[in-house]
Amino acid sequence: MSASDITQYFDYIFMAMLLCIGIAVIRLRNLFAVVMLTGAYSLISAAWFVSLDAVDVGFTEAAVGAGISTVLLLGAMLLTSREADKTSLGRHAAAAVVTIAAGAGLFYALGDMPVYGDAASPANTGVGMEYVDLTAEQIVIPNVVTAVLASYRGFDTMGEVFVVFAAGLGVALLIGLGGSKREED
Repeated sequence: MSASDITQYFDYIFMAMLLCIGIAVIRLRNLFAVVMLTGAYSLISAAWFVSLDAVDVGFTEAAVGAGISTVLLLGAMLLTSREADKTSLGRHAAAAVVTIAAGAGLFYALGDMPVYGDAASPANTGVGMEYVDLTAEQIVIPNVVTAVLASYRGFDTMGEVFVVFAAGLGVALLIGLGGSKREED
């Protein structure tokens, strides 16, 4: 059994765990359990990204998905009820149709993806290889991923930071953080 076979088994295990957690999140009505399961979902996703050699994406998923998002969801849950209201069967059917259509589209596109690890895939040719070759000369940062995110994509990353800040500010305004004090009767 080669190392790639073992990694593939871990990928299947991670996918099965994510599927089980996803189904549990859909079925539960207790919001605390849903928030905790979404945190676990993010942690398993982070582990899966690490097994796919995308450590930077895994780290980001663990920090943002399992860390910050879970804390924000817990805070939002404190401002609402602990149990979800019942929804109509029509809403469930509509959500199922959208989910099945999106899943079918993803499976249809799966056939056009290059083989995992293929040296001739678009990700491993063209501008990606130029970044790998030129990073040591142009930026003098030993980690290519860090160099690309911090330098080549600096403006893009700064834009992403502004988007996250604006989203956080919008949520804070919606839930009334920093607003005026309530008048006491």
